[in-house]
Amino acid sequence: MPTAPHPQSTDELYQALRENDQRPYGRARTITAEELVEAAEQFQETVPLVHALLELQDAYTYGAEPRKSPVVFARLLTLFDEQPDAFDERLRHQIFWRFKWVASALIALPEVPLTSLRQWLTEMRDRYEKAGLGLQPYYAQAYQLAAHVGEDTTLAYELWAGRTRTPLSDCEACETCRRARHHLVAGDDERALRAWEPVLAGQESCKEEPARSVSYALLPLLRTGRTEQAREMHLAGYRACRRDPSMSGEVSRHLEFCALTGNEARGLELLAENRGLFDEVDSPLSQLTFLTGVEVLLQRVELLGHGDLPAAGYAGRTWTVAGLRAEIRGRADDLAARFDARNGTTAHTDRRRTRLAQAPLLDALELTLRPRRLDETAPAAPVAAPPSRPATEVPETLPELVLRARALEEQGHPDAQGCWARLRTLVTARDYSHPDDPAVGPLVRLRADLLDDEAGRAGEKERHAESADLYEEAAALYDDAGLPGHAALARACGLLAGVEAAAGDGPAGADGAEARAAALTAVHGRITRLQEETPGLAPYQEARLLRLRVTALALRLQTSVTEENVAAVLAEVDLLHAFATRHDVIGQISGALRMRASTYAISGDLPAALTETDALLDRLRTHGPAWHLPHVLGLRGRLQLALHDAEAAYAELTEGLRLAADWPADAFDLGRLHGDLAEACMHLGRPEEALRQLTRSAETELRHGNRTDAFCAYSNAAQLSLDLGRVEDCIALLDSLLAEPDVVAGEMDDRLVAQLRLTRARALHAGEDLKAATAEFVALAGESADWDDDPGSHAMIASETAVLLGESGEFAQARAAVDRALAAHAKSPRYGQLSSCLRELARLQAQQEGADGLPDALAFLADAGKVADEARAAGYEAQGRSLDTALAYEYGRVHAHAGAYEDAVTALEKAMDLLGEPGADEDLAGEWAECVRLASAVEGIYLERPAPALARLDAAVTRLAAHGHTELTEPLASLAAGLRDEH
Repeated sequence: MPTAPHPQSTDELYQALRENDQRPYGRARTITAEELVEAAEQFQETVPLVHALLELQDAYTYGAEPRKSPVVFARLLTLFDEQPDAFDERLRHQIFWRFKWVASALIALPEVPLTSLRQWLTEMRDRYEKAGLGLQPYYAQAYQLAAHVGEDTTLAYELWAGRTRTPLSDCEACETCRRARHHLVAGDDERALRAWEPVLAGQESCKEEPARSVSYALLPLLRTGRTEQAREMHLAGYRACRRDPSMSGEVSRHLEFCALTGNEARGLELLAENRGLFDEVDSPLSQLTFLTGVEVLLQRVELLGHGDLPAAGYAGRTWTVAGLRAEIRGRADDLAARFDARNGTTAHTDRRRTRLAQAPLLDALELTLRPRRLDETAPAAPVAAPPSRPATEVPETLPELVLRARALEEQGHPDAQGCWARLRTLVTARDYSHPDDPAVGPLVRLRADLLDDEAGRAGEKERHAESADLYEEAAALYDDAGLPGHAALARACGLLAGVEAAAGDGPAGADGAEARAAALTAVHGRITRLQEETPGLAPYQEARLLRLRVTALALRLQTSVTEENVAAVLAEVDLLHAFATRHDVIGQISGALRMRASTYAISGDLPAALTETDALLDRLRTHGPAWHLPHVLGLRGRLQLALHDAEAAYAELTEGLRLAADWPADAFDLGRLHGDLAEACMHLGRPEEALRQLTRSAETELRHGNRTDAFCAYSNAAQLSLDLGRVEDCIALLDSLLAEPDVVAGEMDDRLVAQLRLTRARALHAGEDLKAATAEFVALAGESADWDDDPGSHAMIASETAVLLGESGEFAQARAAVDRALAAHAKSPRYGQLSSCLRELARLQAQQEGADGLPDALAFLADAGKVADEARAAGYEAQGRSLDTALAYEYGRVHAHAGAYEDAVTALEKAMDLLGEPGADEDLAGEWAECVRLASAVEGIYLERPAPALARLDAAVTRLAAHGHTELTEPLASLAAGLRDEH
C-alpha cells in the first residue's frame, strides 16, 4: 500500500524522507521506507540512495525486523567501499555506527551460527582499526555477545567498561543501562540502582532511554523497598514503550511487574493494549523476552483460579488465559531451545525458568487511581459489600420467602430486593412448581410482584421507558390477580416513569421545560384520580400513592421554581404526613419530612431545609426506620455544603457512609455520597482524600451499572489528579477508561469521551509529551468543529490546540486553528481564553523567530485587541488584570523578543498606566512590578540607558514598599544593583 506520492526529484525524496522520519515505527513507516529506496534508485545518484537506505535500516531496526537490517547494511557497506568520496563525515559516522546495529540483529537470530557472530565482530574490529577509530564500541559488542551466550562476562566487562568512550560509543544512557544490568545479573540490586540513578532521574536519555532502564529497574526497586518510586516509574515507563514493536521486551517487564504486585487485572488490560506485538515483532530474541513476560502474567492469573478469563493473544482466534499460556509456553520453550542450541549453553532456558519461578513481591500495590480485580474483568453480577449488621434471615421455604418479600416491600425495607432476587431465580428455573397456598396466591401475582421490582430497578438506572413498560405489564397482571390496589400503585409509578422517558426525547430549553411541567401536572391529576377511584386501598398503598403525588409536584418544582409550585408541593406533603401519622406508616412519615426539607432546599430556603432535617434525624434515631438515616444524612451534608459549612458536611456525609455499610449496597446512592464527600474534602483543603472519594464514587457507580455516572466521577478524579501534579496517574486512569469496550465501540456519550480525551491531552502537555498532546488536541479540534450546539467548547479546544502548535513552531497551523477558534467565539464568546491564546501565540512566535516573526506576532496581538474591544462592549470583566492591560504587557514582551526595544518600553509604560499606581491588591501590584522590571531591563540593558531605568526602579521600590509589598521589591532591587555595577 503506497503511503506517499512517488517523488519526482531528489528534493521531493528528501522531503518524503523527513516526513517518514516523523512517523512512529511500525509497518506503515517501514513500507514507506521501502518505497522510498525504490524511488531513490531511479535518480542513479549515490547520496540520495544512501539516505534512503539509512532510513530503511532505521525502520527495520526499530520496527523489530532484525532479519532485514543486515541485508540493507551490506548494500550500504558496498557503496561505502566502492564510492568512499560520496560519504561525507556524517554519513561515514553512520556507517561505522551501524556496525553495532548489525551485531545486535545477528544475535537476535538463532539461525545465525555463533561463528558468524564472532566473524562479524572481527570484521567490525578490523574496520575500526583500519579507520583509526577507538575500539571501545567493539568491546561493548563483545561483552553483549558474551552476556547473551551465558559465558563468564568478567573479562569482557572490564575490557569494555574500563575503556574510554569514543564518538562511536553508545550513548551515556544506554551504556549506563548495560552496566546496571551487569550488576543486576550478579544479584546486586543496590549497586545496579546506584548505577541507574542518572538515567532514572532524567539526567541521561535517548530514543530508548529511560524507558528501557525503567523496565529493568522495576523489580529491583520493589526488592529494595522503594515501592512508591516503582509505582511512579511503572506509570511513566509503560507509557513510553506501549505498543512499540522495538520495545516489546520493555512491555513484557511491565506485565511481569503487574503480575508480581497483585495487579493481574491491570496486566491483562495492558496485554490487550499491546495485542499487536504478538504479530508485529519479527525478532526471535525479542519474541522470547516478550512471550516469557506475558507467560509470567498468565501463569499468575491461572494460579489464582482465573484461567477461563478472556485474554488478548495471537490474531485469528479467541483466547482464554489458560489456552494462551499453553500456546505461549510451547513457542517460548522452542525459542529458548533454539538459542541455546546455537550458543552451546543452557542460558536462555535457565533465564526463562528463573523468570517464571518468581514469587509475588507484594500482595497488592495500588498502581493506578482505578484499581482492578480479576473478578471485575469478566461480566458479573454486582456484589454488595458485606453488611456489618446481621442480615435479615432469608426463609428456607418458598411460601415463607414470598410472604417475607411482600412484608418487607410494604415497609420499603432494603432487604426486600434480596428476597425478590432469590425468588426471581427460583421462579425462572425450569423445574419451578408454584405452591398451592392461599397465603402466597396465584403465580400471576408473584410474576406481577417480580415485574414491579424489576421496573423499580430499571428506573433507578434511569432506563425510564423500560421501567414504564414493566410497570404497565405488572399492573395488568395485578388486575388479572384481582388486586386493584397493587395495580393502581404500579400504574402510578409507570406514569411517572413515562414522563421521565418522554423528557429524554422531548425538546430542550424553555419549550422542553414547559412541556415537562404540563406533563407532570397531568400525571399528578391522574394519580389523584387513581387513588380516589381504586377501592379497598390498604393504608400503606394509599400512603404510597400520596407520596407519588408529592413526587410528581416535586419534579414539576425542579422544572419551574415558583411560589405557586412550592406551595403546591408543601400542601401535598402535609396531606401525606397527616395520613401516614394517622395510620402509623412510619416509612412514609419520614418520607414526608424528607420531601418537605427537599422542597425548602429547591426553593432556596436552605436554613429552613436544614431545620427540617434536624427534626427528621431526631425522629429517625428514636422511631426509625433506621435505613432512612443515610439518605437524610446525605441530604443534610449537601445542605451544609451549600451553606459553606464544609466541616459539618464532612461529618454528616462520613456518618451517612458509615451507616450505609449496615445495609445492602443497592439501597443507597453511595456514588453520590462519596462524590459529595469529595466536594467537602476539597473545601477543607484535603485534595488527596477528595481524590480517593471520587474514585470510590466511580467504582460504586460501575458496580451498579451506572457507567455514565462512573465515567463522570472518574473524569473529575482525572482532573483533580492533574491539578495535584500527579500527571502519570491522570494519564494511566484515562488510558484505562478510553480503552473500555463501550468507549472504543462509540457507545459512550461522545461529549463525555471528548472531555476525557481533552483532560488526557492536557496531562500529556503537562508531562512534556508535546508531540502526543498536540496530536490529540488537533484530533479533538477537528471533531469539535462539528458541534453546532456547542461552539464555545470548540473555541476552547481550538485555542488550546493553537497554543500547542505554536509551542512546536507550527505557526501556520496555529494560525488556522486560532481562526477556527475565533469563528466559534463569534457564536459563543470566550473572551478570556481567546485573548490569552492570541497573546501566547504572539509571544511564542516572537520568541522563536525574533524580528522575522514580528509581523505575524503583531497580527495575533491585533486579533487580541479586537477580542478585548468586544469584551469591553459586552461588559465582560476578566479575573485579575484586564484584557487591555494584559495586551499592553504582551506588546512589550513581543517587541522585546523581536529586538524592537523602543516599542517594547512604550508598550510596557502603557501597561503600567492602565494598571495605575500599585495599591494593596497583591496580584495587581505584582503585575505592575513585572512591567517595571521588564521595561527597566529593556531600557537599561538593551537600549543602554541606565539612568532612566534606575530612576524607574528606585521609584517603584519605594512605592511597593509603602504598600507592604516588600517581596515584590527584591527582583527590582537586584536588577538595579546589576545595572549600577555594570555602568
